[in-house]
Amino acid sequence: MLSRLTRPRALAVCAVPLVALVATAGLAPLPFSVAEPGMTADVLGANEGTPVTTISGAPTRETRGQLRMTTIVATGPDASVSLGEVIDGWFRTDRAIMPKDSVYPSGEDTEEIEQHNTAQMKQSQDAATQAALTYLDRADDGIEVTLRLADVGGPSAGLLFSLGIIDKLDGDGSGGDLTGGRTVAGTGTIEADGTVGAVGGVALKTQAARRDGATVFLVPKDECSDAKAELPKGLRLIPVTTLKGAVASLVALEKGKGSVPSC
Repeated sequence: MLSRLTRPRALAVCAVPLVALVATAGLAPLPFSVAEPGMTADVLGANEGTPVTTISGAPTRETRGQLRMTTIVATGPDASVSLGEVIDGWFRTDRAIMPKDSVYPSGEDTEEIEQHNTAQMKQSQDAATQAALTYLDRADDGIEVTLRLADVGGPSAGLLFSLGIIDKLDGDGSGGDLTGGRTVAGTGTIEADGTVGAVGGVALKTQAARRDGATVFLVPKDECSDAKAELPKGLRLIPVTTLKGAVASLVALEKGKGSVPSC
């Protein structure tokens, strides 16, 4: 997820690695966006004073620890990026240079982009709810879940949304917390069947996570190498491919029993 530096609005993207840089003029605007670590939000808590996850139709449990979704921020679709900024970002570990078309759909204006990412977020929330309730075998129980995250769009919080719902309804299945009281962060799309998908920008998201106190980071398995590239000290990576696997890894970590995968 990312937002424009000129306006604090988060949008989800799948980042494409920059393989080559071709500059036509030293100060001419270039078709790139500069991305940085963005905000994180605890899906078990509140964001801007509003609870992120609200559940009705079933008892919920008090939770400890945090489950933080992560974002990146990037220069907007109409912003000019100079060769100097590209070169500076290329050599910094806290910035990434990405082709603008990989961040913002080509041919769309800012309003259309925001509408697109809002729609993606809604689809992600619906899939996250279905995946979580299916995992708990409670899809037919009449449980209603409302997910609110101000100024954030796109699908990359799906995995964390599902984990938050599970933690509030069931925890680790035996009365404990999925987090074990830790601050756990992560990223990943979610399908209704629980499949976790890649999102991009994970090297910047790990930095945002560690900055905000996370010690564990859930990363889509296919993006392990990207996450390891600039991994902050003190942050443990756990690769995931499914919601079931993510829950199993967190429970094993919490209880100190069983295998916890690593990148």
